[in-house]
Amino acid sequence: MLARLSVGVVIAALAGLAAAQQMYRWVDENGRTHITDTPPPASAKGVRKVKPAADSAEGLPYILQQAVSQFPVTLYTSPECADPCRTAREHLAKRGVPFTETQIREGAEELKRLANATEVPALKVGGQVVSGYERAAYDGMLDSAGYPRTAVVPARKPEAAPKTDPVKPEASAPSGPYAPRPQRVQPK
Repeated sequence: MLARLSVGVVIAALAGLAAAQQMYRWVDENGRTHITDTPPPASAKGVRKVKPAADSAEGLPYILQQAVSQFPVTLYTSPECADPCRTAREHLAKRGVPFTETQIREGAEELKRLANATEVPALKVGGQVVSGYERAAYDGMLDSAGYPRTAVVPARKPEAAPKTDPVKPEASAPSGPYAPRPQRVQPK
């Protein structure tokens, strides 16, 4: 019995070390943004250290930690999507839902491949996806995943759509527990 407990403690400690791994964000000579766990090459521009996504629930109230770890939220948008994407972003921010925003740049095929959706904004909560913005559909998915109906910490001001430039200066990066973590999808 003691041996099983010891093995469990060792495994938990190793998992904690893996989650604490350093990540790097950088831009290559072709202007593509990369996020890697290895240091970038000497030719990289705009290098900065970032926290791994696994740490995103750290510091949140327990109810949000549970929802974020079991049912992460991703909002898929596009640069051409104006009012519906802004409204979806504001809804998630007002409700206090931590989310990742991914901009679709390659069109409907990329959206279908990544989110199994047909139009932006598309909301993915865990494995469920809804295309377009419909408040009741968003709330139903978030309620089912265990996200609180109202923000359990003060609602943050929603950020504008991610800029199309490859790297934002570190000082202007959104922060706080509800800051969207923009991800750029690289073409294959």
